[in-house]
Amino acid sequence: METAQLRIVFVFTDLILPLLIGYYIHQKKWLSGEVCNWLIKFNIIIVCTVLTILSFWVLPLTLELIWLPVFGIIFCIIPGLISAFTALRRYQNPLDRGSYLVSSMLSNLGTLGGLCAFILYGEIGFAYAQMVGIFQNMVLVLFCFPLAQYYYQQYTATTTKRTLHLDFRNMFLSWNQLPVLGMFLGMFLYWADIPRPAILSTVFSSLIHIGAWTALLPVGYLINLHAAQKYYHKIFDLVPIKFILTPLVVYIMITHLFTDQIILGTMMVLAITPTAINAVITARLFKLNVDLTIAAFILTTVIYLLIVFPLLFFYITSGNTL
Repeated sequence: METAQLRIVFVFTDLILPLLIGYYIHQKKWLSGEVCNWLIKFNIIIVCTVLTILSFWVLPLTLELIWLPVFGIIFCIIPGLISAFTALRRYQNPLDRGSYLVSSMLSNLGTLGGLCAFILYGEIGFAYAQMVGIFQNMVLVLFCFPLAQYYYQQYTATTTKRTLHLDFRNMFLSWNQLPVLGMFLGMFLYWADIPRPAILSTVFSSLIHIGAWTALLPVGYLINLHAAQKYYHKIFDLVPIKFILTPLVVYIMITHLFTDQIILGTMMVLAITPTAINAVITARLFKLNVDLTIAAFILTTVIYLLIVFPLLFFYITSGNTL
């Protein structure tokens, strides 16, 4: 695993730089939206699946790990409950309220959280992050989508409109679920005591950087600063919810469940992750306020990359325990 001095460089080269270049490419119109969609699919179907297989292949299976997928749901529930009170008070328009709630609930656990966990703890941290993210799609489909649909129907204020149909079969049984199969395959290889070839460690280290760029460059491409700027002050209260209240509650919980410092550190990395791009996708799908979700994504991501994660990085790499 790389030294701490080298890994901190990844914060810029693998997190900030692809976002900036993706945004610049969009401004110059060098790539089409179809190409960016292809990059997103390539990242999920190919890169994430291979990375998941390789990381779980060397992951020791313990009873503690049973709790990790549960926290993927808890990470949504805590900010969701807190922001529900704020949404009722601040947002009268159902479209704004729905966008605000999904922005608070959905966090970038898999892509950004996984990469940051790798920067701190290598392959094991990445594997832990993927385990936590197992139930994220379930929360998205079974709760966030119906919630968004409810607020859209509340906005239309009529029951005569055509009801939006959710194809749950295609949502759960799609190529996007391949990383979950990769996780089980990696677990089987570890359980079967099949040694992983040493060369695959090099492959993993190279692929993690490719995965960062294929995931975050399209995100930068989707950013519309002009449309989102009028919402920054309205959603600023997501900052203490995401970066103070949620990690505080999570910290109290995990210190009573885990003793392993890598698990504790990874969980804290994930507890403070910013709003996920899935919030934007949900808003677009159900005709909520897309610009509000984009503002939430940009604001929380910038604060996370420039302030929150660097502080956590230096705290942990300085030898402090959680």
